[in-house]
Amino acid sequence: MSNTGMNMRGKIIFYEEKNFQGRSYECMSDCSDMTSYLSRCQSCRVESGCFMVYDRTNYMGSQYFMKRGEYSDSQSMLGMRDCVRSCRMIPMHRGQFRMKIYENENFGGQSHELMEDCDNIMDRYRMNDCQSCNVMDGHWLMYEQPQYRGKQMYMRPGEYRSFRDMGMSGMRFMSMRRIMDSFN
Repeated sequence: MSNTGMNMRGKIIFYEEKNFQGRSYECMSDCSDMTSYLSRCQSCRVESGCFMVYDRTNYMGSQYFMKRGEYSDSQSMLGMRDCVRSCRMIPMHRGQFRMKIYENENFGGQSHELMEDCDNIMDRYRMNDCQSCNVMDGHWLMYEQPQYRGKQMYMRPGEYRSFRDMGMSGMRFMSMRRIMDSFN
């Protein structure tokens, strides 16, 4: 474990067919392009850690959070129209969580600092939208709807000046959740 309190262990196994059948590919780190290992992915098993999976190569497209468990039919369980094309392991953070959200792009407009999950920014902060953020500590999931529903976006430490420039044009983020060992 490093000084930042991150644990980098994780293991996910992807299968070409539903119900863990067909060829498989085992992954214990980030993979920007799975197409050279599998022609498609219709089920997977997360043996340890947490991962974000993407329906396009190079960590692009729709994102889906996966924690330890079995996903026998990834298309129906995750609502994926296509298959998994890339994945990113999420390091477990054991320290403090801090993120500052902004109503407008480029850190403009109303802002609030979060250290806990927020199930609805409208109810809690009277913010209609979140268009940029600065993640100071920890790893977070942002959701397009209140109550941690809808499309997701994984946020690791760093500055995010414009969600539109990240390919999230037209999406509004209305709830945020910390990614922790006890994530449910």
